Amino acid sequence: MKSAVEEKWVRRFRDDDGCDTKLVCFPHAGAVAGAYRTWPAGLPSDVGVLAIRYPGREDRFDDPFPPGLEALADDIADALGELARHRIVLFGHCFGATVAHEVALRLQDRGCSPAALCVSGTQPPHALPGGTVPSADEDIIAHVVGLDASRAEAFEHPGMREAVLPAVRGDYRLVAGYSGGSRPPLACPVYAYAGEDDSEVTPAEIARWADLTNGAFRLRVLPGGHFYLKPQEAALLADLSGVLETVRSGTTTA
Repeated sequence: MKSAVEEKWVRRFRDDDGCDTKLVCFPHAGAVAGAYRTWPAGLPSDVGVLAIRYPGREDRFDDPFPPGLEALADDIADALGELARHRIVLFGHCFGATVAHEVALRLQDRGCSPAALCVSGTQPPHALPGGTVPSADEDIIAHVVGLDASRAEAFEHPGMREAVLPAVRGDYRLVAGYSGGSRPPLACPVYAYAGEDDSEVTPAEIARWADLTNGAFRLRVLPGGHFYLKPQEAALLADLSGVLETVRSGTTTA
């Protein structure tokens, strides 16, 4: 039976009785769970596809943001309590990868480690740069649009801007307050993904996620920039299908 807390935090795009493996997806900063709504079509039919519903957007618009990224990870790990009894794989892009990793650590501490962690488009916590995260609204908007020009329209229309900006602002504040640093190694394998022309992070920097697992590690580089996963969705999901098969078969390479 699904708890009220789980329902608050988790959106299910596919999760029927035949889904013995569940892929839990973590949106990037300012994004919504619906960013993953198309993924079931590109993944095996026996894989559940779920996404985390952050506060401050959609039907959680009035829910307060947590005081820090670590507190957000605490809340999500609590919400995934029952789901973590199943075979779950976590996937996150950028901000979502950082949150997914923190959640994976918490689940591991509770004795229900995920079967794998898939990270995309960001450096690991021990290698995060010390640069300043944009804090003024116009600087945040410029940074978002610089990474994804398709989002410019959302900030040009006053009504859309009012709906979208609080979530982006809130997530950026969580990033600004996250110190990163040394973390215990994961027992599960880590699969990393990078955009070949990402202006935010290089494939070599993403490869440093290898330092954070005692399990297998593999990096896949796909064509495109920071949001390569949109135009390369078919290729990404084909690769994730291989990862999921690896997890189910108990082998160590995809």
